[in-house]
Amino acid sequence: MSSDEKELKVSFLSRKEYTCPACDATFHKEELHSGSGRLIAGGLTEELHRLYEPSAKYGELYPLAYQATVCPECWFASMDADFSGLPSKNVGAVWNHREQRVGDTELIFPGIDFHKSRGLAEGAASQYLVLRCYEYYDTDVSPTIKQGLASLRAAWLLDEMDRKNPNQHYDWLAILFRRKAQFLYNEAIRREQNGTETLSGLNNFGPDTDKNYAYEGVLYLAAYLRYKYGPSGDPEQRKFSLEDARRTIARIFGMGKLSKGKPGPFMDHVRQVYDAINKELNESGV
Repeated sequence: MSSDEKELKVSFLSRKEYTCPACDATFHKEELHSGSGRLIAGGLTEELHRLYEPSAKYGELYPLAYQATVCPECWFASMDADFSGLPSKNVGAVWNHREQRVGDTELIFPGIDFHKSRGLAEGAASQYLVLRCYEYYDTDVSPTIKQGLASLRAAWLLDEMDRKNPNQHYDWLAILFRRKAQFLYNEAIRREQNGTETLSGLNNFGPDTDKNYAYEGVLYLAAYLRYKYGPSGDPEQRKFSLEDARRTIARIFGMGKLSKGKPGPFMDHVRQVYDAINKELNESGV
């Protein structure tokens, strides 16, 4: 391989050897190279998703495609920190469900292969697998919010798939994943409030890889997703949902100094969504 070809590589296999807790397969995880102008940060979306400008040298790169740790044999997946922590009581269930897990994933993302370098489809599929596999974890690792993160990240990668391959229903799938994320984010907050599941098992709340928006980011996204993808058919249900979203996002303003320390773009999104919710509620006569 020439020095130019080496330089243009965007990913590499980590030195760390992983052992799948479900099937005992060993593998090395693909990681994204950093530096050398590979990632050129663009804008921040309302969903706190960092966009990246294409590099003239490396083209379009998608950091989220490399985040999940996936066993290439049985397709058990999780966030990297939790991969070896699968509860022993659930190892048998993960193994027994492998054919259904692989089959369901291939139905949505045909032709993917985790033995090869990841593309957008493998990236989206990896997040879908994370969403599924946290069902096997105990509440102490905060599985619900991690499922919400995975669902939202899958939607973002599906957005890119739709942009590159329109009219393949990836846009419809992205909406489904956002609706799932809406439920999971709000369910995670509900569980945290009633004491059935902590959020402390998640060290970096993301939701993207570039910045940690912490608990305030969770509150904001729970409200935003409820506003955009929550109940809409029944007026009374919609009103109740928006009122709850408004209370959730209002907690960010009530955090005082914490909010003052947040970057401008984040607080701008918070205010815009809060105003939009208020406007809709006022127009409905609340």
